[in-house]
Amino acid sequence: MSSEPHDLPPHPVLEGAAPGTSTAIADRIASSISIGLLSVGERLPTEIELAQQFGVAVATLRKALAVLRERELVVTRRGRSGGTFVVSAPFPVADDVERRIAGTSLVELRDLRDEYVAIGTAVAALAARRAWGESLRRLRDLAEQVVVPTEPSEIASADSRFHIELAVLSQSARLLRTELRLQSEIGPLLWSVAEGTAAASVVHEQHLAIIEALEAGDGERAVSAVRAHLEHDILEIMDAKLSSDALAPASASPSSSATAGAS
Repeated sequence: MSSEPHDLPPHPVLEGAAPGTSTAIADRIASSISIGLLSVGERLPTEIELAQQFGVAVATLRKALAVLRERELVVTRRGRSGGTFVVSAPFPVADDVERRIAGTSLVELRDLRDEYVAIGTAVAALAARRAWGESLRRLRDLAEQVVVPTEPSEIASADSRFHIELAVLSQSARLLRTELRLQSEIGPLLWSVAEGTAAASVVHEQHLAIIEALEAGDGERAVSAVRAHLEHDILEIMDAKLSSDALAPASASPSSSATAGAS
């Protein structure tokens, strides 16, 4: 695992914090860790470099790093070989997942599915035309990483890295930015409700089907494979939502009234 620092990929500031604040910066770095753009053990760029990347004062950046230390996501070591290192990946606890699922209607999940599939299939169509040999070998390497870990947080990161690399192969900066946002929104939630290594095995086979279509330059087959894969992902979350609603009292379900429109 490399400890060399690198620039953070472009990533939209998460909702709920104003751009440029220490909390927004901490959230953005945490999101990059969550979806695998920054790995456990990796060293962040220097404070000055990070401040320049985010366009803020060093003092603001230091407050952001303090927030990350409080969340126990990074540690800062002094000395010649020191710096700020990623020590853990953020991942929602069961209570957080239950609250989020309970507070999201099936209509909202359907809307999320529509965006996820629309972006993913657009990415696949372009990647089938624009990907090349070496880049596809890297994508295959990333596909294999999904079945290596056993912890949900690590599986989530490996799955997100695959989809982000696929978006890179589309050579569309706009699609990549949207894919980054979607992965930060969907990845941790999906792997909080999925059945761990068993689900990872299914996803691995789906990833390989996507790669085979890309290697053949078959855009139609790539789009079909991605659509099936992404719809499978969202159905996992929808099933968790239905189970949650079935267990909750009717008066306690904030989204029960929206269920009828989610077909």
